[in-house]
Amino acid sequence: MSTSILVICIHNSARSQMAEELIRRKCGDAVSVESAGLEPGVLNPMAVAVLREIGIDITGKATQGVFDLLQQGREFDYVITVCDEASAERCPVFPGGGQRLHWGFPDPSAFSGSDEERLARTRQVRDAIAAKVDAWCGTEECCAA
Repeated sequence: MSTSILVICIHNSARSQMAEELIRRKCGDAVSVESAGLEPGVLNPMAVAVLREIGIDITGKATQGVFDLLQQGREFDYVITVCDEASAERCPVFPGGGQRLHWGFPDPSAFSGSDEERLARTRQVRDAIAAKVDAWCGTEECCAA
């Protein structure tokens, strides 16, 4: 049986999507991973672009709401929040079982500047998430639930 993981954020448009895909890539069949948001929106094009750069295509992927998963009675071994500290008070809480982890990352939707500047900062977030995923998925904690 694989470890079930839910990654949540406010909009499920960038950080949670990137974390979901990076966990899936790193941990493979050892995990079942999904992402959701408090106020699901549309995919952030910068997140789509920086994932595509590393061979992950989420073009056209739907966002989903935390409340939809709650209504389905879903439970997860781990619930990982990826909201930044500035919006931590709005970061969703998923009631029920499961160990809660918080990995704070800046929100790409809040980045300003030219497209290239925002893309560069979104790459930094992707790489920070990848480093956290690499470190965590290399532990017994990740897949020993």
